[in-house]
Amino acid sequence: MSQNHNLPAGDPGHGDSVASWAAVTIIMVASAAGTLFFWLDQPVLVILSAVVAVAGVGVGFVLKRQGYGVGGSKSKNSH
Repeated sequence: MSQNHNLPAGDPGHGDSVASWAAVTIIMVASAAGTLFFWLDQPVLVILSAVVAVAGVGVGFVLKRQGYGVGGSKSKNSH
């Protein structure tokens, strides 16, 4: 039986993959760091945090293309 047996038909799992977890983790850490650096009045580090957050999106796309996305060949939920 599929691991997605509780999901409606056609629902891919909404990001239960290595690619999405990596992207979201990177973006969340960068956002938290950026908030701290903003509070500490460190504008260069705030900008660097924003760059890291954008890079997190890129990491998600790269991992998805390598097969770690939902339904990918290297994913635990591959179809």
